[in-house]
Amino acid sequence: MRSLFVLLAVGCVQVPKEQATGLLDEDTLLVVTFNTGTSEGVVDSEAGDDGYGTAQAALSDTWYGDGLAWRPAVEATRSWFDRFSPDLVVFQEIFWTGECAAIPEEAHEGFVCADWTEGAPTVAEAVLGPDYQVACHPGKPDKCAAVHTRVGTFEGCEGSFCLEGLRGATVEGCGSGARIGTGTVVDEAGVPVLQLTNIHGSSGLSSYDQACRVAQIAQVFDAMGEGPPAVDPALPDIVMGDLNTDPHRFAAADTSATEWATRVPLDPSVSRDHGLYFVSPVGEDAPGSYAGVADIDHVLSDAWSGACDRTLLDGTAPNPVYAPAYFDHRPVVCELRPR
Repeated sequence: MRSLFVLLAVGCVQVPKEQATGLLDEDTLLVVTFNTGTSEGVVDSEAGDDGYGTAQAALSDTWYGDGLAWRPAVEATRSWFDRFSPDLVVFQEIFWTGECAAIPEEAHEGFVCADWTEGAPTVAEAVLGPDYQVACHPGKPDKCAAVHTRVGTFEGCEGSFCLEGLRGATVEGCGSGARIGTGTVVDEAGVPVLQLTNIHGSSGLSSYDQACRVAQIAQVFDAMGEGPPAVDPALPDIVMGDLNTDPHRFAAADTSATEWATRVPLDPSVSRDHGLYFVSPVGEDAPGSYAGVADIDHVLSDAWSGACDRTLLDGTAPNPVYAPAYFDHRPVVCELRPR
């Protein structure tokens, strides 16, 4: 479980992986949550040097679900991950290449569907490389989790990719498919190592949208459909993803933010049955991970604490994912050490 660069503090300096070997003990984990979605609002009317402009954004919205599908961005994201090789990754809004067959050829140029063939690696596999196993949510192939093989594999998942390899359940009335997906990571001997949960809360500001997010939070802590909740009291837990609300900061106006603030209070002295704490910064001073204003992408754990960085998507930062305006979320990268 050796991570390959060191986060010394929030917004801190990164140590390249070739310099980091041996610096960290075996219990350290490097984790990433990344909503790889984009929208028409983040591009200029004229195409940039990468060829992505308003016309391409319209195609992305119509055919690609505004997920990561533009080839230059896919290649840049692969290069970014190659720099530090994280142990655990969760994605939200990552394009599922199984949809390519239904996308017309006139919408292929510049996108991953231009050279897609049946059985080719998915976008999630392509950006991470062959050393990871990827598993996705039931009914939601745009939401996936990945584990580096040095850490383990997902229990019940055979091969490098499992389309519905995570456990999850649809919240009735809140769209189709599971927005909470959880998997047990096991070692080479099949012994459970940890429980990893990917969360992508429903979007929207209406009271209905807020109620959907509250129901999804209940899947994390109380029960997931007819099964147990995502959090497993018998295993170390890591919960990551896009909450689609700003916990604590939005608590006065959003019932789902209030629910997070109640379930996972900032005061560490407050007891909690589940044991989860925010690893990523929360509260009024927390940096924005979405559009530079909202703090909605987070990492929580009951067994690890650590430091996180949200600056890596900034084009002026030392290590941006992709300098052109394409993504509307910043990835959150956290170095976790045993609590």
